[in-house]
Amino acid sequence: MATMRDQVLDRSRQVAVQIRDILRERILSLELEPGQPVSRHTLQNEFTVSQTPVRDALLRLKEEGLIDIFPQYATRVSRIDISHARQAQFLRLSIEAEALRRLTVENPTATADQLDELIALQERFAEPETYGRFEDLDRAFHRVLYLQTGISRLWDVVRAQSVHLDRLRRLNLPMPGKLQSLIGDHKAIAQAVRRSDVEGAVSALREHLSGTLSIVHEIRTRFPDYLVDEAEQDRHVPSENADS
Repeated sequence: MATMRDQVLDRSRQVAVQIRDILRERILSLELEPGQPVSRHTLQNEFTVSQTPVRDALLRLKEEGLIDIFPQYATRVSRIDISHARQAQFLRLSIEAEALRRLTVENPTATADQLDELIALQERFAEPETYGRFEDLDRAFHRVLYLQTGISRLWDVVRAQSVHLDRLRRLNLPMPGKLQSLIGDHKAIAQAVRRSDVEGAVSALREHLSGTLSIVHEIRTRFPDYLVDEAEQDRHVPSENADS
């Protein structure tokens, strides 16, 4: 498990939620790797809490598909479910393509201005040491489509369904030229919106969102123990008790 660090919690807020959020970020950033055992006792010591908030936090993460719990046996970070990632990509493409169609016709200039501002910021953080900030800006780019279309609640739905896709994309980020490729995709979308090119915007979005899944076989070759298809889940049984 990752090296324990001093972690100060806000005792005026629900502790289990805070622990969930911290662990969630570690999992999405791959600080906690797919398949990695999780020790509840270590977490209790790190956060200086009883077993109840740790248990509740892990159960919340299990509901999100980020933690596998084998009662009386082991707890571990879930492997990246490719089937789930493909469904999340389908959901995102369906919603964001329709948002682009509307915005490119109804509000192209204001939308393109916001997208260009975020692209400029992304270019400043397109370095390995600032992956986290780059990803925040990548999400902000797509969130503009939801906000501008007036469907902000669907953003929360998409984010909740994208945890496996997000981790898969994080594995892909260090590949040579990947960050520049993402920026290029964003520029193509913004430029198409600005010139009111509906089909061009949707086509650029489709290419952008399909990038990671189009090379999933390459990612699987590099990280064979991190990925699993839905049909394989039951075959991955933990080899040791990691719940102590």
